[in-house]
Amino acid sequence: MEQITRTGAAGEQRIGRVGADLAKRVVQVHGVDAAGALVCRRALPRGKFMAWCARLPAGCVVAMEISSGAHHWARRLTALGLEPRLMSAQLVKPYRSEGATGKNDVNDAAAICEAASRPTMRFVPVKSVEQQSMLCVHRLREGLKAERTRCISRIRGLLAEFGLVYAQGPEVLRRVLADVLEDASNEMNTLARLVIARARSQWRELDEHIAWCDQRIAAHVHDNAAVRQAAQLMGIGPLGASAAIATVGDFAQFRNGAQFGAWCGITPRQDSSGGKTKLGRITRRGDTYLRNVLVQGAKSVVFTAHKRTDPISRWALALRERSGWQVAAVALANKNARILWAVMTRGERFDAHHLSVKPTAATVPT
Repeated sequence: MEQITRTGAAGEQRIGRVGADLAKRVVQVHGVDAAGALVCRRALPRGKFMAWCARLPAGCVVAMEISSGAHHWARRLTALGLEPRLMSAQLVKPYRSEGATGKNDVNDAAAICEAASRPTMRFVPVKSVEQQSMLCVHRLREGLKAERTRCISRIRGLLAEFGLVYAQGPEVLRRVLADVLEDASNEMNTLARLVIARARSQWRELDEHIAWCDQRIAAHVHDNAAVRQAAQLMGIGPLGASAAIATVGDFAQFRNGAQFGAWCGITPRQDSSGGKTKLGRITRRGDTYLRNVLVQGAKSVVFTAHKRTDPISRWALALRERSGWQVAAVALANKNARILWAVMTRGERFDAHHLSVKPTAATVPT
């Protein structure tokens, strides 16, 4: 195939769709005209990508895979009057004509350009700066939680080297740690005590950082009406509401609650054929953090369902007794995703005693 590396201003004006494969230092572009014929294929330094895009005709589609910085590029392209389209990498992969053995920047850009032309392709809405800023808080909080868990485990391991073993739970260790450092009867020497004290200081510092993140999330709930509305759901709460609004933004992008639940990856896999339905584990697609928050929130509702009498709690309790708490937690997370979609798209308040009615042919508008 002929390698086209340069285009003039006239050639760039003929481009109707561009596939851009993003990287840290170089951006590979693949441009085609309205008929799908190749016009431009070249590698651009990162610093020259926007200058090249500025010469494209207004309304030109610039397609990219979701990756680090993709939303930033999309916002800048929108400001130029172009039409950015973001896609999941797993949806682009089938359009690479050379298959799995032909993966490179050139082929990836061509696959992105081709995938963007499909009428059934599902595109990802561009996140605002506010959404990404809030998601930074959530990502930092998750990282700090993991570091705190490692710190606590490290302290336990160091204490076990001197025969000091305590019950599970961070609060148990927190209560006894000061006494352990002051207890002269154990065999720890001065250096070992200094090490444990330094690790305890790190633990306290991590707690302070996590508390700061919780304050930012609480402020998000206080300042955003949509977050307050989502936080009313059982099993969502302030943390889940903040994460959902920051991740999704506009819930109207989904046709219904079932599609939103599938997007979250909490619906069963299908391996059906010949009219026989076969369901498996959940798909685990979409945003991992949002799915974990939904499942963990649902888990707390399942374990306290016996204290409430609303229909959702009775359903969750019956399902837990029938299938176990793990299945009940995931099923409730899926139900919460559907309810969340309905609440956010209809502008209604959450009612735990609401009984939904399946629409009939007579009630569905034509």
